[in-house]
Amino acid sequence: MLQAIGLTSTHRRNLPPAVDDLTFEAPSGSVTALLGCAGSGKTTALRLMLGLESGRGVTYFRGNPLHRIAHPAREVGVLLGDVPGHPARTARGQLRMLCAAAGVPASRADEVLEVVGLAGLGGRCLGTLSLGMDRRLGLASALLGDPQALILDEPAKGLSPRENSWLYGLLRAHAARGGTVLCTTGDPKEAARLADRVVTLDAGRLVADQDAAAFSRTRLRPRVAVRTPHAARLAAVVAREARAAQRSIEVVTETSNLLSVYGSSCAEIGETAFRHGVLVHRLADEVGDTGPAPGPLRDQPAPRLAIKPASEPAPQQPASAPASEQRPESAPQQERPACAPASQQSALDDTRPARPVPRAAQRLDSLPPPPRPVRSPLRPLRYELCRLLGVPTALLVAAAVLVASAALCVLLARTDDTPLPALLVAWPDFLPLPPAAFGAGLLGALSFGEEFRYPALAAARGTVPRRLGLLLAKLTVTAAAALLLAVLVAVADVQALHLVYGSHLTTVPDNWPALAARWAGLSVGCAWAGLLAAGIFRVTAAGVAAVLAVPVLIAPLVQKTLVAPSVRSIAGLPGRLRELTWVQFPRQADDLLMAAVRVLAQPVGAALTLSLSVLICAYLFTSLRRSARW
Repeated sequence: MLQAIGLTSTHRRNLPPAVDDLTFEAPSGSVTALLGCAGSGKTTALRLMLGLESGRGVTYFRGNPLHRIAHPAREVGVLLGDVPGHPARTARGQLRMLCAAAGVPASRADEVLEVVGLAGLGGRCLGTLSLGMDRRLGLASALLGDPQALILDEPAKGLSPRENSWLYGLLRAHAARGGTVLCTTGDPKEAARLADRVVTLDAGRLVADQDAAAFSRTRLRPRVAVRTPHAARLAAVVAREARAAQRSIEVVTETSNLLSVYGSSCAEIGETAFRHGVLVHRLADEVGDTGPAPGPLRDQPAPRLAIKPASEPAPQQPASAPASEQRPESAPQQERPACAPASQQSALDDTRPARPVPRAAQRLDSLPPPPRPVRSPLRPLRYELCRLLGVPTALLVAAAVLVASAALCVLLARTDDTPLPALLVAWPDFLPLPPAAFGAGLLGALSFGEEFRYPALAAARGTVPRRLGLLLAKLTVTAAAALLLAVLVAVADVQALHLVYGSHLTTVPDNWPALAARWAGLSVGCAWAGLLAAGIFRVTAAGVAAVLAVPVLIAPLVQKTLVAPSVRSIAGLPGRLRELTWVQFPRQADDLLMAAVRVLAQPVGAALTLSLSVLICAYLFTSLRRSARW
């Protein structure tokens, strides 16, 4: 059971809210369609239900709001638009990455591919999939956690009739297992074929909540709308002549002066009214959801009339309903057509008693806070590894770095102007950074930049949950990738020098531990700088700019600060730290500590440390301000 109560989007300047006080429910074991034309608020309503749009109201999934569900992916599966995946990632790789986010085994990816009919296409890249295959992959993503509820935004849009039949069968099979299916559509005929219940929206407001049979009878059958002050007399005359002629004509009294006649035509009704002297104010043929009559404008006060078939008794309000939601019997809410202008109102065929709502939702003032977006990956380290290795970008960057480093190393070795440490890492004086450090920074920038460009952690594009676990996983994976790239570059440069010039240039320096520590620190620092900057500004270019800003802008400023000679020495710092902490560290720890201090005393090291400190504070500040993303 899915219950949406009082959904209202944030007011826009000089415009009404896209969704205004929307309340409905989608029962378990059935398919519910949210029907409305473009701009009626269907997608906004789904985003409000999932906490991806700011506004008021609450949605209960089997009695629990989304932010109180421990594993949202196992309760609700979501498909909003196309699959936001990297075009070079395979379908199986995309699903395995989402498996890590949902906390389910990676084997689940092959199972859902089999369910949606893509078992033989798991190795295809997302950029090569057709629209139908993309819809199937989106459904597979929604089914990964075996959710009870499915929320789909126009899943059949652009599909062929054959693919539509497959989709309808899959959704009905999920409902037959006791699941809840809520999908949006702009086609009334599609809603009648697919859904067991149809909820109609117009300009963000609920205008009808009907079962499929009532919807088909009132919205899809041709009818004649007749407005006359003698509706009862005309209805009796038309029914009597239909019985005499043995014709199947149905007359429904919508209001005291409005009739809907099914199985006849305007000419026949007009002739009947003329023969019997019945005054007719309006006579029109209508089909689908065009609405039988214009009504008062929304912003004008108008009495609300009970509009229902004459044969149906008036529903009774349950005693438990809130007083603010009870309406007098003469003034229930009136329906309007799904795609008609807001100034028009249509006949309501299905008037149902108000369903009881949870006590916590009986007053909007006492509602819990709005739900938050889908949480961070449950397996963040596995997720990040799948994200990094699922596309060839990292391998291409590493290959470009190795080739550029080897070429620069060979060219620099032609003269004796370059010292051996700079030669082994291919760092000439005219470059702000060696190729390996820049490549590590690029990998870090892509780590968060691709999340925002191809978001897979949430249903909304551009939204990435900023969780501490995800950040730590990204820092760990990018540091490991940077260290691996640094080692590979050093090995490749040594081999290139040995191949071209012989072994006399490949001697190991005596201070190689300190040099290795500096090289590792530079690579990891650049990777983390690119990662944090891309996470703050949500674009890869910002991460690359932050990496280049360290040696170009910040290091010269730090060097000016450190250019003055120091009159004091930090000799004996390890001993004083040992006295302060009362812990006896081994002597090797003293050497490592002093090596780290010497690295930080260098202009580039100090600039990189300062930049990382600022970026970490900025990341935490922006994350804490956007509390909905934590």
